[in-house]
Amino acid sequence: MSSRDAYDVFNGDADGICALLQLRLAEPRDATLITGVKRDIGLLARVPVAAPAEIRVLDLSLDKNRQALLRQLELGSRILYLDHHDPGTEGVPEHPGLTAHIDTDPNLCTSLIADRLLRGRFRLWAITGAFGDNLIETAEALCRQAGLDEGQMERLNRLGVCLNYNGYGTGLDDLHFHPADLYRALSPFQDPFDFLHEGRETWQRLLAGYEADLAEGLRIAPEYSDPAIAVLLLPDEAWARRVNGPLGNELCNRHPARAHAIVTRKGPGTYQVSIRAPLNNRNGANELAAQFPTGGGRKGAAGINELPEADLPRFIEAMRRHYQKSTGR
Repeated sequence: MSSRDAYDVFNGDADGICALLQLRLAEPRDATLITGVKRDIGLLARVPVAAPAEIRVLDLSLDKNRQALLRQLELGSRILYLDHHDPGTEGVPEHPGLTAHIDTDPNLCTSLIADRLLRGRFRLWAITGAFGDNLIETAEALCRQAGLDEGQMERLNRLGVCLNYNGYGTGLDDLHFHPADLYRALSPFQDPFDFLHEGRETWQRLLAGYEADLAEGLRIAPEYSDPAIAVLLLPDEAWARRVNGPLGNELCNRHPARAHAIVTRKGPGTYQVSIRAPLNNRNGANELAAQFPTGGGRKGAAGINELPEADLPRFIEAMRRHYQKSTGR
């Protein structure tokens, strides 16, 4: 085993956690965990630039971590990088110290890339991550291939959704569990069904939080809606910051032909925006978000970290034009 220090750098949502679970079940090793809330994506810069290290980076945009990646490679670190976000116009660097598995197919997530790399060794965790990333059809197809019944499928779905829900929030204080602690609670279990049985206290706390916050969100009527889009405004409260992404996923599942934006107040005069493309056409969310200075993301799901309140009407109009054009409505 290498004498180098090891670092696991991962998105704090279901996809990042479930991808890391698979890799560490396949190759156990003590490593320093570096993670945070879902939107905290510039995490590679937190790895010390002191001595060459063994680093695994999961479900984090290479484009947003490029400079830190290049510094680590120059130092002599060995890096395994798995992700499904657009790596940017500069692409993936070619370097002998970097092994990258990056695939931006909108029907893939990082957990499924890890599953492909490991040839399905821990597929139930991959399925859980896919459910968490709202890749419902893909996850259900894998469940059927694995011989799971409807009840088992629903349990993995709910687990993935709740793991994903725990990653949302402006800061760690908003979350029920620090993502590193949640990963540690899951890591003893090769099978997520064992966690659901033996980690009951953690699971019940997470599930109760999700159900309560989702119920609050579903009570709110859209600020704007038409056949192509719906925009909801949420208050500057912890429950709203936790549920804004999962609420968008839930609404997309209920209305698969419609795009959704969950706009959450982020202090005086500013909003945070979570965008979901229609399920029946997982495209365009990144293009819409990129029209605003702090926007970015994937084709099926994207966001704007800071949208000035004065720009909200412009955002709604841009979303309306974008998705009415793409749907022909």
